Amino acid sequence: MAVNYSAKEEADGHPSGGVGVPGGGAVGGGGGGAVKTRKPDNTAFKQQRLPAWQPILTAGTVLPAFFIIGLIFIPIGIGIFVTSNNIREYEIDYTGTEPSSPCNKCLNVSWDSTTPCTCEINFTLEHAFESNVFMYYGLSNFYQNHRRYVKSRDDSQLNGDNASLLNPSKECEPYRTNEDKPIAPCGAIANSMFNDTLKLYRIDNDTKTPIPLIKKGIAWWTDKNVKFRNPTGDGNNLTALFQGTTKPVNWPKPVYLLDNESDNNGFINEDFIVWMRTAALPTFRKLYRLIERKNNLQPTLQAGKYSLHITYNYPVHSFDGRKRMILSTISWMGGKNPFLGIAYITVGSICFFLGVVLLIIHHKYGNRNTSADIPN
Repeated sequence: MAVNYSAKEEADGHPSGGVGVPGGGAVGGGGGGAVKTRKPDNTAFKQQRLPAWQPILTAGTVLPAFFIIGLIFIPIGIGIFVTSNNIREYEIDYTGTEPSSPCNKCLNVSWDSTTPCTCEINFTLEHAFESNVFMYYGLSNFYQNHRRYVKSRDDSQLNGDNASLLNPSKECEPYRTNEDKPIAPCGAIANSMFNDTLKLYRIDNDTKTPIPLIKKGIAWWTDKNVKFRNPTGDGNNLTALFQGTTKPVNWPKPVYLLDNESDNNGFINEDFIVWMRTAALPTFRKLYRLIERKNNLQPTLQAGKYSLHITYNYPVHSFDGRKRMILSTISWMGGKNPFLGIAYITVGSICFFLGVVLLIIHHKYGNRNTSADIPN
């Protein structure tokens, strides 16, 4: 009696039809059942019959591509670089690590300092700031991108959910509760909120004139109107809405006292919202205030002497951090950032250079007979 099954089925480890019997079906294979197979379906995808296109790179296609990329990228890069350089920017480091710094006396300020430390830095603007001016605060060596730090928040609580207000997420630990009361807002991000106060004055003939600083309009619209909400209830009585909660450990006052205006208080305070949008790098800046241009006849900030008054509340010396105040104008591409223009110029120059090199090589060796000489 012969075994009647294919070599493929033998490789699969089992025959499909059992032992062949002359004049009959199959013994031991369940002859009436469907035959199992590992063959893929007869489709264009599974049988790898999909259409494909493979470009043939020749000198006639590669050389023009290199020159076109170079001729496009270089002018764009020059335009972006010039635009970035036309942006006015002035930066003051007020950390106070230098003994000669006016803020050196505030260097060792702590979170729980009862008496605020103040310092004043005078500076001179050599050039006028023509358009609207944006005031930023900057921090260095502050890792807002740490995994545990980024997760330490309760978005439901920040969105105004009353249940989460009194029962915050466990992700907020160890800043979830304090003295058996839930913290609002909870988490490490909120607990470390930047709270220095910056004021700007213009000095004219020994007379200090305060520069109006606008505190609204600094947060993203989606954050202000969608992601952050005060608890539901009487919006005019935030003290009652946050009853039963306590302030973050490092905050000097509760969240419902961040501002005197009801539309900029509590979880919808724009300074708080800006801080809660974590930065990707350890050196970053965040928008603090706006200085709007009053009319087209005078610049927003004239060239001359100015004074920066600082209420120094935020300690950074313990982790070797730095603090800065930045005044900057913007353009159609945003703030000052020469990297993008340099990147375009670099890529365009490399492509143009490679195009010239390949053109020389093609001109010198392209017309040579490439057929091999067969010796007799």
